[in-house]
Amino acid sequence: MVLKFDSLPDLYAHEFDTVIDVRSPAEFDEDHLPGAISLPVLDNEERARVGTIYVQESPFLARKLGAALVFRNAANHIENSLSHHEGGWRPLVYCWRGGQRSGSFTWMLQQIGWRAEVVEGGYRSYRRLVKRYLYDDPLPHRLIALDGYTGTAKTELLAHLAVRGVQVLDLEGLANHRGSLLGEMPGGQPSQKAFESALSAVLCRLDMSRPVVVEAESSKIGSLILPPTLWAALRQAPRIQITASVQARSDYLVSAYDDVLSDSGRLRDRLSPLRFHRGHDVVDGWLDMIDAGDKRALTQALIEQHYDPAYAKSARVRSSDVIANIHASALDHAGLPATAAQIEAILDQV
Repeated sequence: MVLKFDSLPDLYAHEFDTVIDVRSPAEFDEDHLPGAISLPVLDNEERARVGTIYVQESPFLARKLGAALVFRNAANHIENSLSHHEGGWRPLVYCWRGGQRSGSFTWMLQQIGWRAEVVEGGYRSYRRLVKRYLYDDPLPHRLIALDGYTGTAKTELLAHLAVRGVQVLDLEGLANHRGSLLGEMPGGQPSQKAFESALSAVLCRLDMSRPVVVEAESSKIGSLILPPTLWAALRQAPRIQITASVQARSDYLVSAYDDVLSDSGRLRDRLSPLRFHRGHDVVDGWLDMIDAGDKRALTQALIEQHYDPAYAKSARVRSSDVIANIHASALDHAGLPATAAQIEAILDQV
């Protein structure tokens, strides 16, 4: 049976035991349904080979070769990756457009007795649902933006709020980027499509009757773009403003960005292009601090000479209401839980 899903929440709420992506590894790596496992019936080279034969020689020859490869690879998956499943297992299978790859694999699973089904339209229908959810329909969630200068530990505050049962949306976690000049994280960022898949999956799980706390971001996190409906909702969201002393923020950045601050070559590469924005004398001063290994002096200089001016400039165009101001006296293991408790109390009032 081919299953059609009319909305993204309906698809994410499926009751199947396993979602299987039978596309090539390259297709899977770019993006896939959250939680899906990769069992390709054609690997990257096989898919390219079949496609070349289809275009340059004969569609019939391509289908014949493709069928042989698909059934051979599918048999290997059944014998190895899937051999532990019992008779009542229910897998949901998809390929690029719900065609021959997923259809053939699902047929084999059904012959064994497993209750396998196919996603109508495959990955392409899934992407249309994601696009409609994130780009076309208005975001139904009630957002509360956590705002503040760089170094006010907003991302860590989200984690503390989540522990307290507050609904949060960690955009930087989903983007694998700390959202600032020195924000790169190990492993790099996901593709735009993969980011949107992860984002939409989180949004669909949230309770729309409760507020969602999200860190105030620009329209981009690293190289990734926030979808327009989310960006519009975030710009209009009421804000809770977090403040802290420059010293406290500098101490926090030294700890949170230790990986970057300990890599002098990476630091130089990231800061040197700012000569055109901050001036040669300012950047030369930063480089001298890098050479001296003075992380605290460097973070304080970056706060005062780069991050705070950039934040003040962007703040001038914001029109949303600030519903509370919270001053964090400390941004450490003792201070952050206390600040999170203050934020939770404000949310209860809202």
